[in-house]
Amino acid sequence: MLQSGQSAPEFVLADQDGEALSLASLRGKRVVLFFYPKADTPGCTTEACSFRDEYALFGDVNTVVLGISPNTSRQQKKFAEKFGFPYRLLADADHAVAEAYGIWVEKSMYGKKYMGVDRTTFVIAADGSIEYIFRKVKVENHAGEVLEYLRK
Repeated sequence: MLQSGQSAPEFVLADQDGEALSLASLRGKRVVLFFYPKADTPGCTTEACSFRDEYALFGDVNTVVLGISPNTSRQQKKFAEKFGFPYRLLADADHAVAEAYGIWVEKSMYGKKYMGVDRTTFVIAADGSIEYIFRKVKVENHAGEVLEYLRK
């Protein structure tokens, strides 16, 4: 289980346009990395739209917002275009990054067990360390909660 103060696991992933993005390329800025289970589902849409609606305020605190899920770039593009997200969505289709961050977990729905993303948001400091972890995220106004933390 990752903890605040540890180095954030490095990654290079394709975004919704198929362009590679590395975490290392964002050194010098804070990064909000929000993991969500599946593009274009009700809870994930609510969460992603909260970041969209507050997006300009993240720039005010010199913070890059990135969404990440085990979807393909094509699925991420469709999701981004449908809801007009101004930030990049990263495709972790093989869930390797979710595993590295310790949030690829066994879940259960209607008695059926399956593996999936445990909705979690990481604030990564400008030096690449994990600054704060929001676990068990509630999707309503999550972006506001993150902004409140960043403004401290």
